[in-house]
Amino acid sequence: MISTAPARRLRIGIGGIGIESSTFCPHRSTTDDFRQTRGQELLDRYTWTRPDSDLAALVEWVPLLHATSLPGGPVEAESYLTLKDELVTRIRESGPLDGMVYDIHGAMSVVGLTDAEGDLTDAVRAALDSYGTRPLLSAAMDLHGNVSRRFAEPCDLLTAHRLAPHEDAWDTRERAARNLVRCLRTGTRPHRAWIQVPVLLPGEKTSTRLEPAKSLYASLADIEKKDGILDAAMWVGYAWADEPRCKAAIVITGDDPRLAAAEAEKLARRYWDARRDFVFAGPTGSAEECIEKAVASDQRPFLISDSGDNPTAGGAGDLAYMLGKLLENDAIRTGEVTAVHPGITDPVAVARCFEAGVGAEVTLDVGGKVDANHGGPYELTATVTALQRATERKDRAEGGAYDRGVDMAAVRAGGLTVVLVERRKPFHTLADFMGPAEGGLGVDPRTYDLVVVKIGYLEPELHDMAADWLLALTPGGVDQDLLRLGHHRVERPLYPFDDAYEDGPGPDLTATLL
Repeated sequence: MISTAPARRLRIGIGGIGIESSTFCPHRSTTDDFRQTRGQELLDRYTWTRPDSDLAALVEWVPLLHATSLPGGPVEAESYLTLKDELVTRIRESGPLDGMVYDIHGAMSVVGLTDAEGDLTDAVRAALDSYGTRPLLSAAMDLHGNVSRRFAEPCDLLTAHRLAPHEDAWDTRERAARNLVRCLRTGTRPHRAWIQVPVLLPGEKTSTRLEPAKSLYASLADIEKKDGILDAAMWVGYAWADEPRCKAAIVITGDDPRLAAAEAEKLARRYWDARRDFVFAGPTGSAEECIEKAVASDQRPFLISDSGDNPTAGGAGDLAYMLGKLLENDAIRTGEVTAVHPGITDPVAVARCFEAGVGAEVTLDVGGKVDANHGGPYELTATVTALQRATERKDRAEGGAYDRGVDMAAVRAGGLTVVLVERRKPFHTLADFMGPAEGGLGVDPRTYDLVVVKIGYLEPELHDMAADWLLALTPGGVDQDLLRLGHHRVERPLYPFDDAYEDGPGPDLTATLL
């Protein structure tokens, strides 16, 4: 807690643009995909901006623009420029700022750019410096972001989540804000020791529920307790963008540059040495193998992740690949085993269901319209069992773009219930399935034998729900098998694409002081 009264209240802006973008996904993100907040609505996102916060007497928070989107394909250039120009203009028009909390993700790809966050941060830095001073810029990021030198250099402070799943996302933002206030009040302009580690792994192999990520990330709190260290951060990078900046990174921030560099180098070496020890967050198999094992199991509900088309990692969300595999199984097709498969994006199919009404039999060409690379649409004849309009559901205050209301339709074929959505949407919680108390889908995943979700590692509520679980290595824009995706622009050598250092001393992991 900060208790010393300042000579004057600090003016600190808050803003940023955040999305995770797979360059292997045919989907293209536009401004319509971003939930945009400004003014008081932006400030209301955070607890530490409230009048009853201990920071209230110290800081005047200046809301700029915050835009966040469900992960997807690269952002269209025009949409990116629209958001970027507004953010930069608001910075310039806000009057002199002492600093800015830069609330971003770190894995945004933009059509025509190779380092979107580098481009955005150059513009943000120039706008901040236009006051004639050099305000401090404090970035709060996802650990699946990328940290190029071009991006890191204009930032005075950088921090990232320390948990995957990201149960500490709001803690990360608060840490970025408090570190910024501390530096401004003490007149500190900290040193950053930056290292990129030539390792690129999917998030499903770097969950902090398991070793070695569990211990590596747990060590960050101990590092930042050392005198002269302010923050310790580690990024695993974003595996589904084919860009030179995509790799793991370490940034240690502090007053003592030698100590920061030494700690960064030790952490980078530990990460490199552990590269072969990272394993998937759960047992894996092909779609067919996972379905067969789940059907044969007596554990209910049994969850399966359709990981290659996970919309919360950047997948298109409209692949019908898993749908086809489920209905190839005799026990599911005949209804001997029940299953629910939510989240296939298809606005045309949803509209058809609404036209037909509950109880009607419909024949639909489901999915495969955005990402047509893995079998195309699936012809499904099914009965409409429930419908839910977008207006019947409100966003959770903290959910942001992940919880935008969408039209949904549930249809049943044999023992399989499929939930179709008119725009990309994850299913992470019971409320995502059930909807509002009245007028919702009323699909309770706990009542099915199998729950097959477009996701990677299970989010907390699904994790607690699952009696057992398998990670299906399915195709799509966020395929867990990186070697079959076709990266060709990443910097090599890069593990696991190659391991040129296997018999030598390893890569140069010397820290660069920024």
